[in-house]
Amino acid sequence: MKLSPEPPPDKRKLAPALELWLEKLSARHLADLSFPEVRRGLQALSSLYVERRGRLGSGAALDGRGKRAAFALYYGPLHFLAVGAVVEALGAATPPPTTLVDLGCGTGAAGAAWAVAAGGTAKLEGVDKSPWAAAEARWSYQILGLNGRAHSGDVGLTRLPGAGGAIVAAYTVNELPEEVRKALLPRLLVAHRQGARVLIVEPIAQRQLGWWPAWQEAFLSAGGRGDEWRFALALPERVLALGRAAGLRPAKLAARSLWLPGGPA
Repeated sequence: MKLSPEPPPDKRKLAPALELWLEKLSARHLADLSFPEVRRGLQALSSLYVERRGRLGSGAALDGRGKRAAFALYYGPLHFLAVGAVVEALGAATPPPTTLVDLGCGTGAAGAAWAVAAGGTAKLEGVDKSPWAAAEARWSYQILGLNGRAHSGDVGLTRLPGAGGAIVAAYTVNELPEEVRKALLPRLLVAHRQGARVLIVEPIAQRQLGWWPAWQEAFLSAGGRGDEWRFALALPERVLALGRAAGLRPAKLAARSLWLPGGPA
C-alpha cells in the first residue's frame, strides 16, 4: 500500500450539498436535544470506537438518541467529506455510475458523496442492518435531491450491480461478522468482473485490520489499487465546534481505500 499525496479536493460539488445537509441535520437532531446532550453522545460514541470496538457489532453505537444524533451530526459529515475526496482522487465519478449500492450505508454519507460527485444521476441504494440508519439515509437522499432509497437488511445478501454500476462499503467491512466479511469479498470480485466499480474505505488506525492484507492482495490481483490518504480539508464550523466540545480535534481527514475500476461485462 502506498501513501498517496494530498489531492486538492474540488469543493464545487461537495461543499454546497454538505452545507445544505448540515443545516437540515442540525434542525432535525437539535429540535429536541440540547447541544450538551449531543456532545455527551459524541464522547460516548468516540469511546466506543477507540476503546470498546467489540460492542459495535451489537449496535451499541446507535443505542441512544444522543449517540444517534452525534453520529449523524459529526461522523456522517466526516465520512461524506472523506469518501467524496477519495472518489475525486481516484476519478471514480467518471463516467457517472448508473446504479450505486452503499453497503452499510449508515446515514447515507458515503453513497451520497459519490452520487453528488458524479452529478447526482445515479440510482442510489443503501442498505444497513439498523432500521434507524436506513430511515436516516432515506431522509438524507431526499434532502440532497438524490434518486435514492435505503432499507434495513443484510449486507451479505444485498444484490450487487454489474456493468455500469458501483459499490461502496465505507467504514463498514471491519464491523461485519467474520463469516459475513469472508463471504462478501468473492461477491465483490464477481461484481467487478461483471463490470462494476468497487470502493472500500476504512479509517487509518493505530491497530491493524487483520483482514485488510488479504483483501488488498485480492484487489491488487484483480487490477485494483490500495491507498492511504490524508486530506487537508477545511471542516465545516458546525462539525468543528461539536468535535472540539467533545475533545476531538481532527487536523486532517485520513482514510485507507481499496479500489477496483469498472470494466466491460
